[in-house]
Amino acid sequence: MTPSALVKQWVETFNEANAIALASLYHEDAINHQVTQEPVIGKTAIEQMFTKEFAAAKMACIVENIFEDGDWAILEWKDPLGLRGCGFFHIIDGKIKFQRGYWDKLSFLRLHQLPMPIN
Repeated sequence: MTPSALVKQWVETFNEANAIALASLYHEDAINHQVTQEPVIGKTAIEQMFTKEFAAAKMACIVENIFEDGDWAILEWKDPLGLRGCGFFHIIDGKIKFQRGYWDKLSFLRLHQLPMPIN
């Protein structure tokens, strides 16, 4: 499977809010680093992260663009509430080895009426 095809599958699975199936797309020692948060390391921890996130908010990913360069795919996305972001996926042997995402966490929290962080 090409990197862009895997990212398309990731989007479909994300939109089903299926944390178990989503985690199955990652290597055992994968890293998911949403830059607004600490990196999440390992397939089990990534599954737990998605389980928690899907319970907290109804999320949807609408593809604006998918680009591919070698074993990398880049996803430019939006959601129905107006949030936009992009993600970089490093695909090794048909699984996600590394993912980095850029999006505005404060806008996400406001749009989903979730509590703001207290610092």
